[in-house]
Amino acid sequence: MAETEQAEAIAALPRKRMGAGMLFVDEQDRVLLVEPTYKQHWEIPGGVVETGESPRAAACREVAEELGLHVSPGRLLVVDWVPPGLYPDDGLMLIYDGGSLSVEQTSAITVQAEEIRSWRWCDQAETTSRLVPVMARRVAAAVTAHQRHSTVYLEDGAVV
Repeated sequence: MAETEQAEAIAALPRKRMGAGMLFVDEQDRVLLVEPTYKQHWEIPGGVVETGESPRAAACREVAEELGLHVSPGRLLVVDWVPPGLYPDDGLMLIYDGGSLSVEQTSAITVQAEEIRSWRWCDQAETTSRLVPVMARRVAAAVTAHQRHSTVYLEDGAVV
């Protein structure tokens, strides 16, 4: 195969959207959620993985941008394949373990006003009510994986 043909074949391969976030919990196993200014629903800290960026680096960047925290994520908790729907293509959403935030870290949170309206610690009921259903399932799976020191694979928020 000629170099040009190989480049064309590679360029024609499918691409996937990717998002990466971090799960932070407190001593009561409440989850830190953020209220974006550009959405009607809440999220965990995180966002889109940019071209050429690793998902782990994206999670770190997004947490720093949204909350002003510079943390190194722990293990990967969730890989969630999401089908086309709101977006015309499918994607992979990843959640890393941000661990428990100390009182000092929590008091150092500074939201980026252009992106984040507010943040709060939420118990399971609040998390379920504030998140869209697929994200609520994904975060619930991440909490369980955090507690079990494991990683889980999901499809559209459901364990496969």
